[in-house]
Amino acid sequence: MAISVAVDPNAVARVVGIKTEFTDLRGGRVVNLPQRIAVVAQGSTAVTYATTKKQIASAFEAGSLYGFGSPIHLIAQQLLPPNGDGVGTIPVTVYPLVDDGSAAPSVGNILPAGAVTKAGAFVVNINEIVSASFVVEIGDTVGDICDKITDAVNAQVDMPVLPTDNTTDVDLTSKWEGVSANQLTISVDGPTDTGVTFGLTQPVGGLVNPDVDPALALIGTVWESLLINAMEETDTVTLDKIDTVGEGRWGSLVRKPFVAFTGAVEDDVDTLSTIPEARKTQRINSYIPSPNCPEIPFIIAARGVSRIAALANNNPPFDYGSQPLSGIEPGPDADQWSYTERNTLVTRGVSTTEIKDNVVNLADTVTFYHPTGDVTPAYRFVVDIIKLQNIIFNLDLIFMDASWDGAPLIPDTQPTTNESAKKPRMAVAAVNALIDNLGLAAIISDPETAKQTTVAQINGSNPKRLDLATTMQVSGNSNIISIDFDWGFFFGTDTVIA
Repeated sequence: MAISVAVDPNAVARVVGIKTEFTDLRGGRVVNLPQRIAVVAQGSTAVTYATTKKQIASAFEAGSLYGFGSPIHLIAQQLLPPNGDGVGTIPVTVYPLVDDGSAAPSVGNILPAGAVTKAGAFVVNINEIVSASFVVEIGDTVGDICDKITDAVNAQVDMPVLPTDNTTDVDLTSKWEGVSANQLTISVDGPTDTGVTFGLTQPVGGLVNPDVDPALALIGTVWESLLINAMEETDTVTLDKIDTVGEGRWGSLVRKPFVAFTGAVEDDVDTLSTIPEARKTQRINSYIPSPNCPEIPFIIAARGVSRIAALANNNPPFDYGSQPLSGIEPGPDADQWSYTERNTLVTRGVSTTEIKDNVVNLADTVTFYHPTGDVTPAYRFVVDIIKLQNIIFNLDLIFMDASWDGAPLIPDTQPTTNESAKKPRMAVAAVNALIDNLGLAAIISDPETAKQTTVAQINGSNPKRLDLATTMQVSGNSNIISIDFDWGFFFGTDTVIA
């Protein structure tokens, strides 16, 4: 075979031909799986929007399409904030949900009372999303104060509620319908010496979350690696549907697994672990909790995913401990978990967070997976799933290449002049080159042992099939550092007299 085929081998007339094409020179070098984030959430009830999936570039775009103050918009604010402290260029795709036909919103209420004795400025606070300020002044009636509350809430488009001025009180209705809307909480923040009090009825009445199946069906062949679930952590119907779809993504013919994250604010260890304890073999779902945090839970999940995605994209084998969830208001110090409580939660399939310098930080990020009797569950830590995603992705890069698809397949010992021909030992060499580089990237440990397990052969009953097998050990992480420190007193030395 000629070295070059830029000019037809049968040509005889004088000519110079140059064939230009890309040659992959990576030589088995690891390419990090490009992380992608899927947002499965609702827009505002009052907004009409398409239910097709849509990649968004900013929180403003999300608000414009799906309604400001909607779950989609509030999640986008954590992933794609204007200050750039988010996921950067990592793709964020919205898989929009619409309210169920039987759904209802949650409704809360503010009831002003008393006569104003001193002017003061207040804000309405919904899960740390605050309205514009409103000022009560001497001479204001209850009706005047209700007008000001309504105007203040309407002035802040990010508010997750819509106000209704009833003259004597103000109703606050969630911008979306479903049980998840019952997670909203109301406070009125301001001085206590104005003579005015504000009676609060917390939002209730949200009914029927939307069905996530139509949105999940839109994922298709795209490798969405991280998913945000905007439903409450007790919505087991949604968790199970996500798990079913996620398990299918592990299939050998799909091989595009994802991890789904749900926020939580429950502080009781037993209550929070009840659902994962009943789903010990589920490796898809993961909680991101912050005990008694005043934020909406899906905002906590979104902020956590923003940190996980950035690290997974740039340094896949690095775990997520001490990743700060800046901007998330922590719960009271007294409600934070001790080490013993955090250890219990991890063994029960629940992620944990810690407060450091008044900032919520990720601690152990785990899935529900913790089969009874398994002391080192294979799919417990999310970072290990990210490592597996990267190994799968790089194996795909090798064998989904056109040079392997349909190439002549011959035995290792057979001579050939066909440069396109493939032999089993060539597959072994390609995998072992990848193993070396996975070791250099610290995604796996002990590459030499892994290479010894790599074998390939032409199938005994199908000459058009190459069978290949290898075993790799993913790397560990320095999550626990144990130090023995012994000490004592210095008592001086005996004086020596010459």
